[in-house]
Amino acid sequence: MHERPARHAAATTADPRPADWADRAASRRSSALDRAEALRLLGSVPLGRIVFTQDALPAIRPVNHLVHRGTVVLRTHEGAALATLARQSVDEGVVVAYEADAIDPATHCGWSVVVTGYCRLVTDPDDRAHYEALLHPWTDHRMEHVLRIRPDLITGVRLSLR
Repeated sequence: MHERPARHAAATTADPRPADWADRAASRRSSALDRAEALRLLGSVPLGRIVFTQDALPAIRPVNHLVHRGTVVLRTHEGAALATLARQSVDEGVVVAYEADAIDPATHCGWSVVVTGYCRLVTDPDDRAHYEALLHPWTDHRMEHVLRIRPDLITGVRLSLR
């Protein structure tokens, strides 16, 4: 049998040089974003990932969104797991995390924001119509449900060159 050579010889204990990834990582600075900047950045991109619990396991779905008056709004179709959970928990809502980012693959710079809070169905007809006019689905499903996340916790990080 042939053994593969180590991808990063620098990562072995015999070689005191840092690994290639460590050189690149050391040239980046990580800084926390405040709430206002995190929401502004979140609103600057159209797509994120929603995380919720389905059958006691984490579930993640990519969805398009908009940020409106400090909340995150998304739409989903009938039969979607999140819509079903939200309908079952109309008063309390469903605990979710919502993440979006913009990281440049060449420079490894950018940002990431995570919003954690309760997701509820938007039931007011005027609010629903307003959001339906602003947020258009990216898929061919009919998006019957509008959901709103009221953030209880917003965290964000910016990666920049030193």
